Amino acid sequence: MIKRWFESSPSTEEKKSVLEAPPPQTPVSRQPAPRFGIGKVVEMVNSQHLLGLSPDAKRCAVMMTLEAVGVGVEEVLQDAVLRQRTLANAEAERLESLRKFEELKSGENAKLQAELAGITSEFMSRMQATLDEVAREQDQFRAWQRNKQQETQQIAEAAAICVPEGSGAHGGGLNAVLERACASRR
Repeated sequence: MIKRWFESSPSTEEKKSVLEAPPPQTPVSRQPAPRFGIGKVVEMVNSQHLLGLSPDAKRCAVMMTLEAVGVGVEEVLQDAVLRQRTLANAEAERLESLRKFEELKSGENAKLQAELAGITSEFMSRMQATLDEVAREQDQFRAWQRNKQQETQQIAEAAAICVPEGSGAHGGGLNAVLERACASRR
């Protein structure tokens, strides 16, 4: 491209003046250099480039880097203190958030426990009602058994009157009376 430019029409003097002229001045925005704090030092210390080096060698590498970028140890240590404060504040905020969350969930659990107690009470009442029904049925069955026993006794006594006493087995039950009746017919 330069060769083509030299071969084009402008004179040698014009070409020299263009080549010797300083480059055009464009406003350069001066952005602050990226901050080199404790985070960068942590990255450096854990870098694969420093992996396996002794602590002294790592310290020398870090110190040379800090010097090269124009950052003092005090600035890095101040950043470390600020970072620690930031972490402590974040921990306090998270702890408060956790406490509020636990309080909320504890309230929800208390509501669930109350609901469970109500449901349990309702079901316990229903279970007791069925147990009471079973007990009533059992009482009625026992009463019926007593009545049956009385009626069986009365039947045996009435049947015994119909069969003479001296013929066959003796006893108060209906079977004994029936045996006597069979024996008397023979």
